[in-house]
Amino acid sequence: MTAKTRGKLAAVTITNPGAPALGRRAASRPRLTYLIGSLDRILRRRMTDALSPIGLTLAQFTALSVLEARGKASNAELAERSFITPQSANEIMSVMAARKWITRESDPNHGRIVLLQMTDEGREVLHKCSRVVEAVEEEMLGGVDLDDAARVRAALELFGRNLRRE
Repeated sequence: MTAKTRGKLAAVTITNPGAPALGRRAASRPRLTYLIGSLDRILRRRMTDALSPIGLTLAQFTALSVLEARGKASNAELAERSFITPQSANEIMSVMAARKWITRESDPNHGRIVLLQMTDEGREVLHKCSRVVEAVEEEMLGGVDLDDAARVRAALELFGRNLRRE
């Protein structure tokens, strides 16, 4: 850990002012990594519950969102951007193809790659689901200033770039 990094960590380490200075984690607030992980689990649960009545899984919603943003994607690209394994992505794509939410076509530049693309039916499902996911996000952001939310977004994007070493 460099002196520069230690300074950054010290700047974000917030200790409990009422606790004695023990120099132990027990005397400080939870690690940022713990809070992010905890929020991830809560969001997954809440989004899963919100999407369930529409008949969509969180993985399907994520995959459709990725396809909307990218246009076409291979199974491997979709898996990476959807935070699932290629095997899981293949199973999810099979279900979505059967429901006519996506199409599959051979990549003209590579015979073994299949490109996935969202259909109009998939787009309709995604837009319906987007409204319920937006409601979860609005609830999460309740009482948060828009500028603060923008700073949190920027920090989270930076955290991701740092860990991907971009």
